[in-house]
Amino acid sequence: MPGPLLETLKGNAQKIAPVWLMRQAGRYLPEYRELRAQKGGFLALVYDSEAAAEVTVQPIRRFGFDGAILFSDILIVPHAMGQGLEFLAGEGPKLSPTLREVTLDSFTPALERFDPVYETVRRTRAQIGEDVTMLGFAGSPWTVATYMIAGEGSKDQGPARLMAYRDPGLMQEICDRIVAVSVEYLRGQIDAGAEAVQLFDSWAGSLAPDEFERWVIAPNAAITAAIKASHPDTPVIGFPKGSGAKLPAYARETGVDAVGLDETLDPAWAHKVLPEGMPVQGNLDPLLLEAGGPALPERIKTVLAAFEDRPHVFNLGHGIGQFTPIEHVEELLRTVRGG
Repeated sequence: MPGPLLETLKGNAQKIAPVWLMRQAGRYLPEYRELRAQKGGFLALVYDSEAAAEVTVQPIRRFGFDGAILFSDILIVPHAMGQGLEFLAGEGPKLSPTLREVTLDSFTPALERFDPVYETVRRTRAQIGEDVTMLGFAGSPWTVATYMIAGEGSKDQGPARLMAYRDPGLMQEICDRIVAVSVEYLRGQIDAGAEAVQLFDSWAGSLAPDEFERWVIAPNAAITAAIKASHPDTPVIGFPKGSGAKLPAYARETGVDAVGLDETLDPAWAHKVLPEGMPVQGNLDPLLLEAGGPALPERIKTVLAAFEDRPHVFNLGHGIGQFTPIEHVEELLRTVRGG
C-alpha cells in the first residue's frame, strides 16, 4: 500500500501532512559525519552504493520521515556526460573543463557512472518500510548548465546567462543534451525503485521572465513529458527555487504533478494562484529551523493552515543547514504530527 507521501503526491490529501526535508541525509547528523570521516571524499561516498544507501536511510531511522531522498548530487549528470568533477574541501564542486573553454562534443560520455546510484536506490528501497516513499532526483537543465558553463557555483549565474543571450543556439544544445541524459538517469532511478522524483532548479530565480520560459519551463516540461511517457504513474515534483510570480506558469506549463515552494513565497498566495488540487511541498525557512525558538512552531502552523484544503507535503524552502540542531528537527515533527 502506498505511504502517505506517495498518496499525497498523487493528489490524495492526508489528515496529517507527510514530511521529508531537502538534504535530510547529510552534515547535520552526527552519524553522517562519522561515516563521511571513514569513507573520505564526498564523491567517493556518493559512488559507494552501500555507504550511500546507509546515508539515505540514516534520517529515516532517526526521525521516521515519510520519504527517503536519494543521497547523491545534481552534478552526477555532467560527470556522466564526461565533464571532470571534484569536490574540494571548503570550496564546493568544481567542473572542468568548462563549456566556456570546450564544446560538449569534446567530452567522452561515461553513463556507467549512473550504475552505483541505481544500486543505491535498490539498496535503500530494500531497507525502508513500504510506507516510506523512495525519492529520486535530478538537477533541472538550467541549474546543471550554470555549473557546466562556469565550472562552479556563482552568485548571479552570470556566465550562463550571458551565453544564453549571446548564443541561444548553443545554450539550447546544452540544455537539450542535459534533458536527454537526465531522462535516462531518472528512468534508471525509477526502474531501480524510486517511487517519485524531484527536479531541482536551484538557480531558476536568476532569469528574466522570457528567459525563464525558455530555460526553466520548456526543459522541465520536456523531462516531465518523457517520464510520463515511460512511467505514467510516477509523480514528478518540480522545485523552481526563486520563481516568485512565475510559479503559476511553471505549475501549469511543465506538467509536473507537484510543486515545491521556497521560503520566500507566501503560502497563502501560493494556495490561491496554483491549480486547484495540485499537491504542494514546502516551505519552512531552513534558517528558522536552525534558529528555533517560539517562531518555529508558529510558522509551521501557518504553513500547515495555508494548505489545509489541498494535498500538502511539509518540507523546507531549501536544504537543511549543516548546523541545524537535532532537537529542532524533532520539534518540527512533533508540531506537524500533533505529538
